[in-house]
Amino acid sequence: MPLTYDAGLILLSIIVIFISSFIALNISGTLFRTTGKTRWKWLSLGALVMGLGIWSMHFIGMLASQMAMPITYNKPLVILSILPALVASGLAFAIISKPHVRKTEVIVGAIFITAGIVSMHYTGMAAMQMQATIEYNPFLWGMSVVIALVASLVAMLLLFYSRDRSGFFWLKIASAVFITIGVAGMHYTGMAAARFVSMDHLGDVSGGALDSSYMAFNVGGGMVLILLAAVLSLRSDKKVKSITDEYTRQFQSVIESATDGIVVIDSQQTVVQWNRGAENLFGYTKEEIEQQDIRTILPKEETNLYQTDFMSTDDKVIELTGVKKNGSRFPLELTSGHWETESDQYCSMIIRDITERRTNEARISNLVYLDSLTGLPNRRLFHDRVQATIDQAKEEETVFTILYLDLDQFKLVNDTYSHRVGDELLIEAAKRIESCIPKTDTLARLSGDEFTILLQNIDYKEAQVLAHQILEAFNQQFVLKDEAVFITLSIGASVFPINGKETEELMQNASISMNRVKEEGKNNVQFYTHEMNKSLSRKSKIALSIREGLERKEFSVHYQPQIDIATGRIVGVEALVRWQHPTFGMISPAEFIPIAEESGMILNIGDFVLRTACHQNKAWQDAGLDPFRVAVNISAKQFSQPNMAEIVTAALHESKLAPKYLELELTESIIQEAALAIAKMDQLKAMGIHLSIDDFGTGYSSLSYLKLFPVDTLKIDQYFTRNIQTDAKDAALVDTIIQMARNLDLNVIAEGVETIEQLAFLKAKGCHQAQGYYFQKPLVPEKITELYETVR
Repeated sequence: MPLTYDAGLILLSIIVIFISSFIALNISGTLFRTTGKTRWKWLSLGALVMGLGIWSMHFIGMLASQMAMPITYNKPLVILSILPALVASGLAFAIISKPHVRKTEVIVGAIFITAGIVSMHYTGMAAMQMQATIEYNPFLWGMSVVIALVASLVAMLLLFYSRDRSGFFWLKIASAVFITIGVAGMHYTGMAAARFVSMDHLGDVSGGALDSSYMAFNVGGGMVLILLAAVLSLRSDKKVKSITDEYTRQFQSVIESATDGIVVIDSQQTVVQWNRGAENLFGYTKEEIEQQDIRTILPKEETNLYQTDFMSTDDKVIELTGVKKNGSRFPLELTSGHWETESDQYCSMIIRDITERRTNEARISNLVYLDSLTGLPNRRLFHDRVQATIDQAKEEETVFTILYLDLDQFKLVNDTYSHRVGDELLIEAAKRIESCIPKTDTLARLSGDEFTILLQNIDYKEAQVLAHQILEAFNQQFVLKDEAVFITLSIGASVFPINGKETEELMQNASISMNRVKEEGKNNVQFYTHEMNKSLSRKSKIALSIREGLERKEFSVHYQPQIDIATGRIVGVEALVRWQHPTFGMISPAEFIPIAEESGMILNIGDFVLRTACHQNKAWQDAGLDPFRVAVNISAKQFSQPNMAEIVTAALHESKLAPKYLELELTESIIQEAALAIAKMDQLKAMGIHLSIDDFGTGYSSLSYLKLFPVDTLKIDQYFTRNIQTDAKDAALVDTIIQMARNLDLNVIAEGVETIEQLAFLKAKGCHQAQGYYFQKPLVPEKITELYETVR
């Protein structure tokens, strides 16, 4: 039975499927950006639009096909025919709208669409009720399936390619065109494959059936639904796309403008976002690293990153090591944040290169904890290590030792060769000390030429052996400026817990021990004892009391007569300072003078003695005593003052004493700097002041100084005078000094004369003057007046 076609209805069917396909495909193209309920809502709407479009196209096409017999439709089958189209469309869209789609899945989606089209068409054909049967041409039937499959596959591929690309709107139109070709081509090829054979014997087929006019109403309703869905989908798509694009642009702008690396990973630790900062940091482009494991840049050994709480903790900041594309490693700081969607969990990471910060921290640490010259630990780090050792020793009940070392004669090296050479000596000395101690122990430089050693788990005996090894190491010469220089060490030691249980106490006691070595001749080792602390306590109290003692007039000046050996007359006196301390009583000058020299108070004492002696000598003259000189000792620090001459001038001016009645006694150590000493001595000599060299023969001065220096008197030290009756060598030295002085036309005076035999020896050798207990001990001024009156 032949079929005729209504061209208008055929065109309408094509338009219907094109519109519905375009709308459905447009909806599916945005599905991959949505999640949760929103995704299911749009998925259902897309499937409904596509299914209704296929169904409507079929029945409009059926209405376009006209036969000579009445046709009705089986209602259950008509309803059933829409289900394959809806289900197939929904499955296809669910596949194509996934965030990540493989091409094999695109083919599966095309097969679902084809199956839906074919199933819907032939179910609809089966719903026809008429006085005829339907037979199909196998070839044309197969062609209808092939047309649907090929067209659907091309349409799905175009949709897959265009879904996340802006500016490719024509691809969606092309995809809708191919769907239209597939559905319409399949329908009309399928209709061409059908042959209707008239059967007059068939009974009434109108019961429970839908006639053509009712079908037209259903199709019209379907069209209205399609148009409504079109309006909704287009408006929603535009709104969603606009919001999505805006958020995307903002997000991309933020992360791309950041100088730090910004990386986003999913729950599988796969990189899904990568900014330009990360590219600059690691060297990978976005295309190279996306979809790669995060362990590509953050090694597996960084276990802190991959613990179970990493994907569930916000604002977590950790430091770890990153790996660049070239394989190099660098330290980085990672701040992580976490969020979760219905489809997955994500972790964002802000990554910052902290190489420069680590370098600066190391540099600062070195400045804070290391000595800049030797590279050894400094005082701060040494104290920290001692404290840690104390804590450990208390817990384990062990002992350890601290050695305090000081280079002997280091100042002399500095002054002789320059500070640069002195620094070289310190570096070499540090190396020599370090070579003697175990690597587990700590050598530190505290300041100047002071070093300390922390000896772990070493007691008194072991520390003593090691200290002597260090002393022996310094028996070897140092070569400075191509000259051999020998230098020694003074070493003090304290043992934990015997000599202290705290860092400061142990350090102080080791320092006290070292100072005792200095006092006893240097180049030795001394362990701390309680008696040392007593001595130091007295020494400290004396040092602190000098200034107050001067203010309270606790100091006084006694005078020891100097006698002309030939006549027995007083020719002068030596001014000697005395201190009556309110607590310690009379303190010997041998004790407080060295302390005053160390503290610098010797300048105050020297000024007091000089002024007092000048005033007292003038007072004696005013009292009618025959004029004589008063000898005042001048310390090295006093003599080194630039205004030394002005100080002496002021004392003479205040007392109105004539300069010729003042004698300044200079020690040999004062005149080591020959050029400077000669200039000052010439200046004093020009004032009319008498100059003498005190304790001659005990220092290191050259005999040539006697020729160069403008001195008047040599004073023989009491050490030689005391032994002239018992030691032939001392007697020979005293004789030599006397004869040398007389030959140089210098006055000579012997100190420490205590016996008549000593006096007789000096007189026989031609010594000019003498002083000592044989004549008088140092006396207060009043006694000098009485004595002078007696012997005058």
